Amino acid sequence: MAASFNKVILVGNLTRDPEIRYINSGSPVTKFRIAVNPNKKDAKPEDTMYVDIVAWERLAETCNTYLKKGSPVLVEGRLAIRSYDDTKLKDDAGQPIRRQATEVVISGMQMLSSRRDDGDTGDQGGFNGGRSAAAVGAPARATDSSADELDDEIPF
Repeated sequence: MAASFNKVILVGNLTRDPEIRYINSGSPVTKFRIAVNPNKKDAKPEDTMYVDIVAWERLAETCNTYLKKGSPVLVEGRLAIRSYDDTKLKDDAGQPIRRQATEVVISGMQMLSSRRDDGDTGDQGGFNGGRSAAAVGAPARATDSSADELDDEIPF
């Protein structure tokens, strides 16, 4: 029998700001959705896919801190399908309806725009701390004293 393989790499834009929550153990989990446009010239708006993304632990905190609605992002992770009971809806017998959720649980994320690209001209360095389209954790070039201060605050 051949080995299984589950890996997803997507590039898209956030449809809304990420939402962070903490589970009972105190671990952070951040959820957001990205819009992935088809890679063809004659694409229609209805061809856009909307994919739910889930990040855990430190990556969850990073996503919540540096991503915002409209941010272009590359995510890498695994496809997960989970089932749950929708207690808001009941079937004919009065039982909760069983639902399925398909999402990508990410293990890595790259912010794809710089301060100039996202239209932020403030001194905060944009949503990604003034970093260019490099991978999260790549060294940044300091251009002024505010960039040095941001590098000290970035948790990766």
